[in-house]
Amino acid sequence: MKNTTLRPKLKLSLGQFLSFIIFISLPMISHAEDKQAVSSEEVTGSAEREVNKHSVGIGVGETFLFGRYENFGDSKITGDFYYSYSASYSFDLVLNAHSSSHQFKDDSVWLRGYTMSIKGRPYEFDSFSPYYLAGLGFYTPQIEDDTEKSRVKTTFGFNLGTGVDLRLNRSMTVGILGHLHKPFDIRQEEMATVSGSYFKLLITTSYTF
Repeated sequence: MKNTTLRPKLKLSLGQFLSFIIFISLPMISHAEDKQAVSSEEVTGSAEREVNKHSVGIGVGETFLFGRYENFGDSKITGDFYYSYSASYSFDLVLNAHSSSHQFKDDSVWLRGYTMSIKGRPYEFDSFSPYYLAGLGFYTPQIEDDTEKSRVKTTFGFNLGTGVDLRLNRSMTVGILGHLHKPFDIRQEEMATVSGSYFKLLITTSYTF
């Protein structure tokens, strides 16, 4: 059994994260009924949100491992790629791609994900916009120790997140995002089931065109 007493851990369970999202979403939902459409003359150029726009962006921050993944690797700084399409004034389609490798002693875990999410914006205050997102995706987690390596298999999974955006102008946006990924378990013939989840705390920036 591996000694992980000296390794830093983020004490955050899936249930706690879901409770946090619900807590954040409650004031958003309560304000959603007060949101009214405004004309372009009533908003400034920096605060006006346009639809049918495409955005590309990146997120950089810490990736924390949970479950069996945690026994094979440490948390580390990683990067994500995001693409979004503003389908309406309140909802975006978000595509995410990420890949990272984590090591601990002679063990390692390799995480790859390609996800699709719906991003909801219940209300906006000037250029400040809290949001939540949820969706599904495809994941290819792989673990390796000093004696064996899991087979490469792609599995389905879900993702949940919440964050805030700050629009600097019509094109540039910065923000903070907490993004949880949970691939479904992958059974192995030669070794134990590959299972776990990981949480990303990211600083984001995007460009809209």
